[in-house]
Amino acid sequence: MKFTLSWLKDHLETDADAARIAEAMTMAGLEVEHVVDPTVALAPFTVARIVEAVQHPNADRLRVCQVETVDGMKEIVCGAPNARAGLTTIYAPIGAYVPGLGVTLVEKPVRGVVSNGMLCSASELQLADESDGIQELPPEIPVGTPVARLFGAEPVIDFEVTPNRPDWLGVAGIARDLAAAGVGTLKHFDIAVVRGAFPSPVSVRLEAPEMCPVFAGRVIRGVTNGLSPAWLQTRLQAIGLRSINRLVDVTNLIAYDRARPLHVYDLAKLVGTEIVVRAGQVSTGSAHIAAGTPEHLIALDGKTYEIGADQCVVADAMGERPIGLGGVMGGVSTGCSDETTDVFLESAWFDPIVTAQTGRSLTISSDAQYRFARGVDPASVVPGLELATRLILDLCGGEPSEVVVAGQAPADPAPFAFDPAYVQRLSGMTLDDDRIGTILGQLGFRVTAAAPGQAEPWTVTPPSWRRDVEGRADLVEEVTRIHGFQHLPSTPLPDQGSPSKGVLNPRQTRVRIARRALAALGYSEAVTWSFTRRDIAGLFGGGDARLVVDNPIASDLDCMRPSILPNLIQAAARNAARGHADVALFEIGPIYLGDQPGDQRTVIAGLVSARAARHWTGAGEDPLFGLKGDLMAVLEAIGAPVASLQLAQGSNRDWWHPGRSARLQLGPKTVIAEFGAVHPRVLKALDADGPMLAFEIVLDAVPEPKSKGTKARGNADLPNLMPLTRDFAFVVADDRAAGDLVRAVQGADKALIAEVRVFDVYRGPGVDEGFKSVALEVVIQPREATLTEAEIEALSARVVAAAEKLGARLRS
Repeated sequence: MKFTLSWLKDHLETDADAARIAEAMTMAGLEVEHVVDPTVALAPFTVARIVEAVQHPNADRLRVCQVETVDGMKEIVCGAPNARAGLTTIYAPIGAYVPGLGVTLVEKPVRGVVSNGMLCSASELQLADESDGIQELPPEIPVGTPVARLFGAEPVIDFEVTPNRPDWLGVAGIARDLAAAGVGTLKHFDIAVVRGAFPSPVSVRLEAPEMCPVFAGRVIRGVTNGLSPAWLQTRLQAIGLRSINRLVDVTNLIAYDRARPLHVYDLAKLVGTEIVVRAGQVSTGSAHIAAGTPEHLIALDGKTYEIGADQCVVADAMGERPIGLGGVMGGVSTGCSDETTDVFLESAWFDPIVTAQTGRSLTISSDAQYRFARGVDPASVVPGLELATRLILDLCGGEPSEVVVAGQAPADPAPFAFDPAYVQRLSGMTLDDDRIGTILGQLGFRVTAAAPGQAEPWTVTPPSWRRDVEGRADLVEEVTRIHGFQHLPSTPLPDQGSPSKGVLNPRQTRVRIARRALAALGYSEAVTWSFTRRDIAGLFGGGDARLVVDNPIASDLDCMRPSILPNLIQAAARNAARGHADVALFEIGPIYLGDQPGDQRTVIAGLVSARAARHWTGAGEDPLFGLKGDLMAVLEAIGAPVASLQLAQGSNRDWWHPGRSARLQLGPKTVIAEFGAVHPRVLKALDADGPMLAFEIVLDAVPEPKSKGTKARGNADLPNLMPLTRDFAFVVADDRAAGDLVRAVQGADKALIAEVRVFDVYRGPGVDEGFKSVALEVVIQPREATLTEAEIEALSARVVAAAEKLGARLRS
C-alpha cells in the first residue's frame, strides 16, 4: 500500500514531514517498508535561463551557453539540439548527482571549454521516461525556483498491511490512526447524498446472498469520458497506478482513498435491464455449448478465466451472460472507453472467503480482490457510491438516477463489556479512564456506560470497519499501540536465589552432542519435512488415517512421517541424480507413531549411500561394519550404556534387509537402535539406487546417564606401566554374536582388562560345521605393579573360564 504525503494531508491536519509520519506509523503498528522522497534527490536542481548560446569552437554538436542561474552567470557546455538563447530550463550545479545518468558532476573541460554545471532533461532527473533535448519550462518561472516544486514531487510512503486491518488499505484509515496517535487532527468530511433525477433503468437481483449480501448501484447518463485532470493523474501515478480514463480513475482513487472498491459498466454494452449476482454455473447444453461446459469470462486483464461453481458471478441478459467476477475483476464486454456516455456504477460487498478463494483458484490479485478478501467496510456501500457519483459528475458531467439497493449489509460488530482497569492488568500501563476512552473514541469505537447490574463499567461497540476486534484483550492492544509501546513499563525478573543451571535440558544437550559427533564422523546434516506421502509412510509402518494432514502444504506431503529414513533416502537419491552418489546424511527430529502427545518420538537417523570409487586395493572393509562403528560412537557420545547393549538379529522391521540388519536393545522390550541395509524393495519404491545403509536411534529410549555432582572433569587415567596383550582363539556356535564373546571376556577382570578386540573370524577346515573360530586380542593394563608370569596365567585362565560359560572353547 502506497500513498503520498499530500494525499494523507487531505485527511489529516498536520505539519509533520514524511520521516515523522513514517515513525508514527511504525509506533502505531504499521510496518513501513520504505519512504521514497524525490524532493531530496531533486534538491540541487533549480530553474535557470539561457542568456546566450554560441557554437562550440571545437565541436559541431555542442554549444557554449551563458546561463543565468541561482549561483549567478555560469558558462555551461550543452549538447542538446534545443539549447538556445531565452530558453528557461533546469540547471544542475557542480557536485550535484544526476540520477538518470548515475554520475556526480565535476568541473572539467569539454573539448577545451570548462563546463560549470549542466542543463538537464526530464529523463535525466527521472521525471519522464524519455526526453528530446533539455527541459523547456514556461518563461515566466523565476530563476532559482526549485525543480521539485514545479513537478509536484513529494514523498511516497510504502507499507505492509496486516490481514486483520483492511481499513489501512485506504488513506482515510491511516489518517484516523495517526490522528489518534497525536500526529495531527483528523478532517471529517460528510458525504453528501446526490439526489437522483430519475428512477434507475437497471435493477439488481441477488441469487447468491451468501456470496454477495448487498449490491447497490445507479445509472449516470450523459457523461463525458477521456483523460483525467492532471491532479488525478499525478496522484495515481505517484503510487504506481496507470491513469486509464476519468471513470476508471475515479474508482481507483476511491479504492485507495477510502478502501472502497467500485466498478463501472458501460450501460450501452449491458444486455437487458437487470443485473444478476449468482454463483458460477455449468451449461446444460445448447446449440453452441455442450452440456457440462463451465462458464468463461474474458476479464479486463485480457485473460480468459474458467468460472467455478464456488465463485461469485455478476451477469446480465437475465443472468445468463457473465460480465464480471464479483469482488475480483470486471469483463471486457462491458468495459468503459472514451466513447462511453452512459454508465452503471456498482458498489457492493462480497464475502471475503469466497473472494479470496476465487483469487487463489484463478491466480488473480487485483486491487479489488486484495481488499474484498480482507474485508471491506460493509457500511461504506452506499456512501462509497455517493462519493463516486459526486466525483464523476464533477469530472465527467452527466445526470444520476436514483440509487438501487438489493440485499442487506452484514450486521455491525456486536458490543461487549469492558473494564478500563483491564488495560493496566494486561499491559502494565497506568492510564486514566478519560485517556482510554479518548483513544477508543478517536479510533471509531463507541463507548457507553454499562447497563445496571453489569460487572464491567463500559460497553464498547467496535466500528463497522474493525471486525477484527472481538474482546477486551483486543481493546487493550489498541490502547497500548496508540499510547505508545515505548511507554510499556519495564520490570526486572524476580531474583531466583540461585544461579541458572543452563538453558538446555538433558535431551537437548544429547541432541547437540549427537549432532557434533555425527558431523565429526563426516556426516552432513539434512533438514527435511516432518511430512511424507501417505503411501511412502505405509512402507515404514505408518500411513494411519489419523496422521493424514487435512490441509497439506503439497500433495506429496500429506502424512506425518513414521520414520526419518524415507526423507533421507530421497535426499540421497537426489544427490545421486546430480552426480554425488557417495553421501552420508543425518537428521535429528521427530517421528509420529500416532495422534496422541505420547506417540511422538525424537530420533537420530543416519544414512550412508556407500559408492566409493574403485581402487586397486579392492573393496576394503564392508561398509556395514563402518556404519555400526559410527552408530556405537554416537551412542557412546550421548552417554548410552554401550557395554550393556544386546545385539539382536532377525527382529528388525520389514523395511530393513533381513540378512544385513540388526537391533541394539536393553532387554527384549527396550529397543535403542536399529541399523543395517535398507530393503531393496523399499529403495525401488522410492526410486533410489542401492545399496543404502542406515541407522535410527530412538533418543527417548536411551537411558539418561547419572548426573555428576560437579561439572569439573575427573583426574586423567594415565597408567605409568606398559600394557601387554594376549591373543585367544575360541570356537563358538556360528549363530553366536562375536560381541557376546567380547563382553564375556571383558568381564573376566574389569580392573586389568582394558580392551578386547576381534581381529579374525575363521570358518573352514579344522573347525566343525556350524561353528566358527573368533580370535580376540586382550589388552591387559597393569595398575600397581608389573604382572608376574603366574598372575598373567591366572588372568588367562579367568578369560577362558568366562568364555566357556558362554559355550565357547579354546581352540587347540
